[in-house]
Amino acid sequence: MALSGTSGGFSTLNPSVTAWSSEFTSISGREQTFKTEFLTLELLTAIVALVGLAENSMVLWLLGFRMRRNAFSVYILNLAGADFLLLSCHIIDALETLIISISIPHFFMTVSVFAYISGLSFLSAISTERCLSVLWPIWYRCRRPRHMSTVMCALLWALSLLLSILEGNYCGFLVRKVHHVWCPVLDFITVAWLTLLFVLLTGSSLALMTRLLCGSNRVPLTRLYATVVLTVLVFFLCGLPFGIIWFLLIWFQKDLDAFVPHFLAAVLLSCVNSGANPIIYFFVGSFRQRWWKPRHALRLVLQRALQDTPEVDEPGESLSGETLAMSGNLVS
Repeated sequence: MALSGTSGGFSTLNPSVTAWSSEFTSISGREQTFKTEFLTLELLTAIVALVGLAENSMVLWLLGFRMRRNAFSVYILNLAGADFLLLSCHIIDALETLIISISIPHFFMTVSVFAYISGLSFLSAISTERCLSVLWPIWYRCRRPRHMSTVMCALLWALSLLLSILEGNYCGFLVRKVHHVWCPVLDFITVAWLTLLFVLLTGSSLALMTRLLCGSNRVPLTRLYATVVLTVLVFFLCGLPFGIIWFLLIWFQKDLDAFVPHFLAAVLLSCVNSGANPIIYFFVGSFRQRWWKPRHALRLVLQRALQDTPEVDEPGESLSGETLAMSGNLVS
């Protein structure tokens, strides 16, 4: 069994889980039950990931080719791309476990780490920018760089890729040899970056909720606010455990066997988080709406979910041209 021994605990867990599951030849009843639970979690992960993959594909298609993009839809587009990448890696990992005869390269572990860091980065950027638009609306409308969203997404993709490649190179994701000098340093830098993103996400979300619910100068609730708040809430419930388990694996590597069930549960929850985001968009966009035009329904629903103006239409009315533009004065 190879569940211990490297400095990058997270990197060694995934391939070791597969090797560990294949060693059950003569096992006790307790171990048989544990194996059944293990395979059940992997099967559920594969099913949830497949559903989430289809949902995020739809969001990527609509935002990428069928809709006009604004400041926040650019972030949503990139978040859907990160979720799509993460779900793809989880499906491949589940297939490796469920179909023992196939072997998946360690490269996919680096890709999954890259996708998770990117997704958290985009979500933090969405919440922070939404908070800035509420706390300093004049500055946001007059001084915000026109292509800030596009530039920020490019920088976040690049930083996430750099961190994941360095982790993969020095901590055993890409190569089997671990660099014992640089790996702890990179582990610390990665955890520090994730902690900063979590603090930004938490602080901006709390500030946004305060302005929405408290005080005499409360901000009118729009569909975009509801979309951001629900997406952040689901991440705290389902996406955050994956990062916490990763932190525990890095700093408490001596007993990796104890983390196997928690790791599998965290992977399943991360798939639920990535698959829940498109459901949130379509739920918020279709809430209190009775119209249904099969040809354009999904596009209109997604546009409503990103609408940054208070509701003025009565339920059942079609979307006006201004609404469909989704406050298009702030493009990317």
